[in-house]
Amino acid sequence: MAHDQLSLTLSAVADPTRRAILARLTQGEASVKELALPFDMSIPAVCKHLKVLEGAGLISRGRNAQLRPCRLEPERLREAAQWLDGYRQFWDESLTRLDGLLDRLQTADEEAKSN
Repeated sequence: MAHDQLSLTLSAVADPTRRAILARLTQGEASVKELALPFDMSIPAVCKHLKVLEGAGLISRGRNAQLRPCRLEPERLREAAQWLDGYRQFWDESLTRLDGLLDRLQTADEEAKSN
């Protein structure tokens, strides 16, 4: 199960450089050279990050002559967000229950002090 799509996606976005590349691609296509500009690393190092992102299906690379522009493929991120959303719902419900418990405890405490 180590190579299921969700694992590939989460592994790819675990790296801050790759997250920054994805963030840049939300603005539109970019060449490898453009993507490498903000980083203090070589073009081959950026290409390794791009290969991971491409392997996870998070980006695609065009065939425009020598440029091979990169573009965001958001579907895999949507799938990961949907999976994470289940946990968000769990925490929201848990915190709502905790709020209710705290309200009941405070009310009981106030009633005990007033008697």
